[in-house]
Amino acid sequence: MAKKIVTFGEIMLRLAPDNYLRFNQVDHYEATFGGAEANVCVSLSNYGYDTSFISILPNNDIAQCAINTLRKFNVNTDNILRKGNRIGIYFCEKGASERPSKVIYDRKGSSISCAKLEDFDWDKIFDNASWFHLTGITPALGENLPNICMEALKKAKEKNINTSLDLNYRKKLWSKDEAKESITKLCPYIDILISNEEDAKDVFGIEAKDTNIDDGKINVEGYKEVAKELIEKYHFEKVAITLRESFSANDNAWSSVLYDNKNFYISKKYNMHIVDRVGGGDAFAAGLISGFLDELNMQDIIEFASASSCLKHSIQGDFNLVSKEEVQSLVKGNIRGRVQR
Repeated sequence: MAKKIVTFGEIMLRLAPDNYLRFNQVDHYEATFGGAEANVCVSLSNYGYDTSFISILPNNDIAQCAINTLRKFNVNTDNILRKGNRIGIYFCEKGASERPSKVIYDRKGSSISCAKLEDFDWDKIFDNASWFHLTGITPALGENLPNICMEALKKAKEKNINTSLDLNYRKKLWSKDEAKESITKLCPYIDILISNEEDAKDVFGIEAKDTNIDDGKINVEGYKEVAKELIEKYHFEKVAITLRESFSANDNAWSSVLYDNKNFYISKKYNMHIVDRVGGGDAFAAGLISGFLDELNMQDIIEFASASSCLKHSIQGDFNLVSKEEVQSLVKGNIRGRVQR
């Protein structure tokens, strides 16, 4: 039986101009769907796992399209509650050269923001589950959601289900102080913390030395200390951090570190020419979870996760539409993009 992963969050309608056009240049948008926890489900489903996405969506045709999209990728949607008035929306303008990408949210009052504790039967949801994943986005979405996330994590731990949280700090959703207060309360129930090169600083105030994100300078040794401090302070079992070196909106270097409270593991570095960077962190989280569920050694886990994310940057849209075999091929060194015949 395939190992079951449960994620909890919001799937949104994504509206994006074609190619690299700006918002003020277009009269039509490409409509797709995405959202951090849904993205993780799609990746893991493509890797052959049993996945279940938990959310709340309105009972209308657009929300049904979102559900149908998840079903197309074999994500279980049986526990998505249908109530409320609207699906969240985000607008995505892709950056180019020195112009950064831009995201505008239109999700206030979306169905999941009105969630209540009694909406979710976590005993039923976690039946036969091996892993529970969520992000720091979900507790930022509504006044009841921090407590709902807490209840879900507590129930997962009662059932000996592995738990992971990707910090995913979003300054357009809440302040750093609000994020720290809420997420700190969740920390005792989280086995594996996932962060990018900025999130630990934004949420916990833990900063890597000799690193300047704005000019693309990353000090890997500094992030070893960040991971070590996170475990010492919050008692996670493991911490994984992605390291993005931005040379421009189109060209980044990508690597990551994993710390298990004993040893540090550093992935190889990829020099990426980006098609779409949205969802890159979610692809990393999915690759990490896959590696742990497959019981790979630590070095192989971080290599698989980094390669998963690298490939996502080559794919338009939120979802990482690659197979486990494609990721393994990149891990083995197939980096030249030659035609497969």
